[in-house]
Amino acid sequence: MNGDDVRTALGELRDTLGPHTGDGPAWAAPAGPLEWSCRETAVHLAHDLLAYAGQLAARPATGYLPLDLTVRADAPPEDVLAVVTACGHLLATALDAAPPDLRAWHYGPCDPAGFAAMGVAELLLHTHDIALGLGLPWRPPAGLGAAVLARLFPDAPPGGPTAVLLWCTGRGELDGRPRRASWSWRAAVAGE
Repeated sequence: MNGDDVRTALGELRDTLGPHTGDGPAWAAPAGPLEWSCRETAVHLAHDLLAYAGQLAARPATGYLPLDLTVRADAPPEDVLAVVTACGHLLATALDAAPPDLRAWHYGPCDPAGFAAMGVAELLLHTHDIALGLGLPWRPPAGLGAAVLARLFPDAPPGGPTAVLLWCTGRGELDGRPRRASWSWRAAVAGE
């Protein structure tokens, strides 16, 4: 996965949520299964995308950079999505510039493809969460979902990529398997 995949997932977010930024009070609703509001989820998403870009740029070997993203509390949903877009483009640009042998910390040494997969996963999953909170019928596209599963969930069960991705991340049931109460992905490069 690479910067183009992040841009594609970012386009999904903008196309899905962008037309619904005018109803500020709706963004106070819970984002799908999360405890966060739709707005808080979008801010979290922006933070994660920026953190991944920072990791790629600084290449720390033992932990995350001590930075946090602050979005003003009075920023309307349109501005929050602009921040998500900016952070997504920063990640895509950092991925474009990163050599394939670069390693930066994400619970072990992680390559650029791992950071790309995490960025895409964050975009797809949180777009889905926010869409649920806003009452929008959107699901992650199968192609991007399959790529995320291949990189971050190598032990994922068989099935349609969208349903499997949602199940792997505790967002649904799958073929009689109950919803997961806890989960994690594996972005670090195996054996390093």
